[in-house]
Amino acid sequence: MGNELLKEYVLLRHRDVESIHEIDVYLANGGYEALKKALKEMQPSEVTDEVKKSGLRGRGGAGFPAGVKWGFIPKDVYPKYVVVNGDESEPGTFKDREIMEGNPHQFIEGVILCAYAVGAETAYIYGRGEFKGVFRGLQKAVDQAYAKGFLGENILGSSYSLQIHLHLGAGAYICGEETALLNSLEGLMGQPRSRPPFPAVEGLYAKPTVINNVETLANVPPIIARGSDWYRQFGTEKSSGTKIFCLSGRVNRPGNYELPLATPIRYLIQECGGGIIDGKAVKGILPAGASSTIMGPDKLDTPMDYESMAAAGAMLGSASFIILDETTDGVWAAEKNIKFFEHESCGKCSPCREGTFWLAGVYQKIREGRASKADVELLNTIIAQMEGNCFCLLGEFVVPGVRSSLELYRDEYEALATNENTDEQPQQNLVHVLL
Repeated sequence: MGNELLKEYVLLRHRDVESIHEIDVYLANGGYEALKKALKEMQPSEVTDEVKKSGLRGRGGAGFPAGVKWGFIPKDVYPKYVVVNGDESEPGTFKDREIMEGNPHQFIEGVILCAYAVGAETAYIYGRGEFKGVFRGLQKAVDQAYAKGFLGENILGSSYSLQIHLHLGAGAYICGEETALLNSLEGLMGQPRSRPPFPAVEGLYAKPTVINNVETLANVPPIIARGSDWYRQFGTEKSSGTKIFCLSGRVNRPGNYELPLATPIRYLIQECGGGIIDGKAVKGILPAGASSTIMGPDKLDTPMDYESMAAAGAMLGSASFIILDETTDGVWAAEKNIKFFEHESCGKCSPCREGTFWLAGVYQKIREGRASKADVELLNTIIAQMEGNCFCLLGEFVVPGVRSSLELYRDEYEALATNENTDEQPQQNLVHVLL
């Protein structure tokens, strides 16, 4: 299910071609032809230009144009690096794992094409600490690519060489932030860096570095092999191509669904996910895991592309759609998100470290029936002081989830806030508390 809008999969090709994770099967189905084309017929700048023309945007969450990012790499500074973000820590996101397990060679070919385009001769694939089993299979695929001459010295008889190394983190959500990932890769504490300088100028080991998501790079081989015009037949002018949408929560068929960008949310839930369990109504939609505004059921016909989601007051992010139904406690769902962020805050900046801790305490008080309506209002006070003041986006991602939850489920909050005799003084200032 879920492929009715595509004649064939672009990314999840293992669903069409059995055993495509084995290199001989991949080769028999057009594998590494894009790399051969690039090395024999295209200059590195032409590879970058083709990716720019395709309109491919980063699939890790930010949606920044991939070819434009490659173009930021200085031409005359060496060495250069490609770092792949396979941390995939966002709740409800499991697309990169399926690519690495089911279609690893297309992803590896994308890494090589990216490295060739920017002039890097070393690439690192960074995965979350829980991906040990995934990376065993991925290492096997990398070894197969070396054995066939697609990696190593003088690839396919050309003057271009590339080494790929795999690296596992320790399971920290913050290492999905690209500069925290670089710190972790260098053996430092996984905390974000100040920018500028940006990674394109001073990234890994203070050298020019391209950082792309697994799904982003898996798009590159078909773009180079078939051309940007072919790729642009999917999606919209500003959100081109296909996207893997992760669907979970209160649906009958959770899973990964590859669809053209701009497919409506309703199609994902009803046609792909088989509708809501027991025929219940949709109560809320978390379109980017824990990191976005909760959308109400009135947004079901919103097209799933970057511009439309933003216009609806949300974000597409990594497209990890978690669905709440009418039986779900809205306050409980918001509290789960806050506890996640409290646990995963790296502690570098006070607004995030203290703000998430404070929010978690207030949510616990509300859920236990010890809160007053003033405590509910305190949630808005806390996020107002966090907004725009956090060092990286982790703390900023807390704000829209809490704010939208309060807007959508206000009656549920107030039903729990029955203690009007609290002698606590909730309307404190976060800065004052920290001092």
